[in-house]
Amino acid sequence: MNTRRRGQAAERFAQQWLERQGLTCVETNYHCRFGEIDLVMRDGAVVVFVEVRLRNHRDYGGASASVDHRKQRKLRLTAEHYIATRGLSARQACRIDVIALQGAADDWDVEWLANAITG
Repeated sequence: MNTRRRGQAAERFAQQWLERQGLTCVETNYHCRFGEIDLVMRDGAVVVFVEVRLRNHRDYGGASASVDHRKQRKLRLTAEHYIATRGLSARQACRIDVIALQGAADDWDVEWLANAITG
């Protein structure tokens, strides 16, 4: 499976996994000039922006460690853009989560980092 297809499969898996945890999908692959957010979901009244990271191994900290400061900044800016363009209130409760998947597609280890990126 090529990298793009594997990434798409990981995003579908993460969406379905989060839906089983009680979240509802609002939008997938939101793009703007600042970057992309893989999944926009709702957890009750909270808007949840989800970054899906996939790695074969835990080398160098694994999937969750791959969300560096530059990526965090892009995610914050993209989430702010989403809120502004969707007419949501600045007081809208929201958070940025990371779903870190590691291993083979038929046996991914899932690490859910709720509210992983703050500030």
